Amino acid sequence: MALGTAHVTVSTANTFIPEIWSDEIVATYKKNLVLANLVKKMSFKGKKGDTVRIPSPTRGDASVKAASTQVTLIAATEGDVVVTIDKHYEYSRLIEDIVEAQALSSLRTFYTEDAGYALARQVDTSLIQLGRGVQGGGGTAAYSGAFSGADGTTAYVAGSNTGLGAITDAAIRRSIQRLDDNDVPMDGRFLAIPPSTRNTLMGLARYTEQAFVGEVGNNNTIRNGEIGNLYGVPVFVTSNADTTSGSTACRIALLAHKDFAVFVEQMGVRSQTQYKQEYLGTLFTADTLYGIKELRDGSAVALAVPA
Repeated sequence: MALGTAHVTVSTANTFIPEIWSDEIVATYKKNLVLANLVKKMSFKGKKGDTVRIPSPTRGDASVKAASTQVTLIAATEGDVVVTIDKHYEYSRLIEDIVEAQALSSLRTFYTEDAGYALARQVDTSLIQLGRGVQGGGGTAAYSGAFSGADGTTAYVAGSNTGLGAITDAAIRRSIQRLDDNDVPMDGRFLAIPPSTRNTLMGLARYTEQAFVGEVGNNNTIRNGEIGNLYGVPVFVTSNADTTSGSTACRIALLAHKDFAVFVEQMGVRSQTQYKQEYLGTLFTADTLYGIKELRDGSAVALAVPA
């Protein structure tokens, strides 16, 4: 009996192949996100426009209630935070037919995992760069809002590396105090550190004792990159913290509350393929579109540490 001619070919399965790639990319992307999972996140998927306005109400104070008098009304002109969705990043490969014919299937796995990792790293790097300008700093282009990792008090100067130093217990405690002084809630705080700072912490006896608890094997709620808990603050390691150039490379350790910034995702990670006959190859592209914005300047502290 003939099997018929209803064969599954590259043409008939063309819409299925990119979906497999997309699933693999999204899985890797989510697995490698650290900071994006810690800050406030908003979905703007499927909506038009390039701007999101988030209400930013003013905190109120309690009033004394005197006998036989009316209550004290609170009135404030509320503001908003404008988030511009202007960050569009892509990852592209042109896979020639000869490679498609001769390469192992593991090559596709590498490309999809590499695409997901690259896009996740870019999102986290954008948030770290935003964190460099907290505490009244001058924005994401400079480290003008960062303090020394050595004491948490000395202002870091990027050009001369003034104040650059390995993180200390005193700097962490001073940074926690800054959040306390700004009435930042205890719940929702986190400390994101580069690998160099994790190395420093592992060499200090203070953090192998009671001050540093919940190593990966003992923590029941481990999230991406989480390595423990320090003074009640979950600690996360991320290699996505960008590094300055210069005589002494610098990275940022960020102690923050989830409301210090917002991450607005208009288009999640997607993948597309298109055959390019002029190159006898397949163009593979993965991309994402998002915006970030600082919400509460006093809800984060950046510490400059050696890379």
